[in-house]
Amino acid sequence: MDTHVIAAALPTLGWAVHGGLLVRRLATARRDPLTGLHTRAGWTTRAEHLLAKHPAALVLLIDLDDFKATNDTHGHAAGDAVLTATARRLNTWCGRYGIAARLGGDEFAAIITDPGRTPSLHALQLALDGPLEHDGRTLPVSASVGRCYCSHLPVRTLTDALAAADAAMYAVKGHGRRNTRP
Repeated sequence: MDTHVIAAALPTLGWAVHGGLLVRRLATARRDPLTGLHTRAGWTTRAEHLLAKHPAALVLLIDLDDFKATNDTHGHAAGDAVLTATARRLNTWCGRYGIAARLGGDEFAAIITDPGRTPSLHALQLALDGPLEHDGRTLPVSASVGRCYCSHLPVRTLTDALAAADAAMYAVKGHGRRNTRP
């Protein structure tokens, strides 16, 4: 092979490798390393796009109940196990009709593009409230879920849907756990 061709190809190869590494780093930055779910930034971008395409979407906010007590009593490894189990349960419930995220700490979110095709919110609540076996102990797990059907909003923005779901979630926390509210 001509040395001129090789010399010209090397920088191109270097840029291709560099570009591939950057794409990979961006992809991992948009995923929570513990749960594998989208991070807030990655989820928000995708959720806004999905809401624009699916104006009847359902937005959920989920907050684990008494998570600090689990960490304090059983240790951070137990807390991590609860977070990963919650992520798996939420992601399974969303199926192919939505995407889930870990927004931070013990707060999760999801957007469902076709709420009629997913299992019921009651099924989600049952899944999220299931105990977890960890290190020979049964850990209690429960979550408060707030929801917002975007079709009920006067202006369908993700910000407004999250605010409504947040208000509903805190109303649930104030009226007892293991519930969902519109």
